Amino acid sequence: MKTIAKFLLGIALTSISHLAVSFDTTEQITVTPLLKTQESWNGKPITYPDGKAEVTVVQVEIAPGGETGWHLHPVPSFGMVLEGEMTVELKSGETLSLKAGDPAIETVNVLHNGRNTGTVPVKLLVFYAGNTEAPLTIREEQMQE
Repeated sequence: MKTIAKFLLGIALTSISHLAVSFDTTEQITVTPLLKTQESWNGKPITYPDGKAEVTVVQVEIAPGGETGWHLHPVPSFGMVLEGEMTVELKSGETLSLKAGDPAIETVNVLHNGRNTGTVPVKLLVFYAGNTEAPLTIREEQMQE
């Protein structure tokens, strides 16, 4: 639980830069910025959807050799690999390799597939910044219906 708390604190502080500046590191508190960006990992700008805001946090576990299947997220999402290692691939062939401790800003409205490339389960903590009307994930098959 300490890892999750540190991650949430790091994201909150790095997302709001004026708070990060006024929050001093002490013997009891260490602030380690992990990521600060305005773009997803494929270089596209992050934009938030209109509507009533809804934040969702999920833990995803992928077995060794397992895949998420091709899908996209219509809302911004970001996360961190808690355990294991994986590769995320876009239809263009572009890839992103991640291991335990790595944060990532997911692509928005871009089909991708995540694959566990290691020997232990991948555990991801994922945060979605959506709205009450938008799904978090759309599978490729759903797009063809």
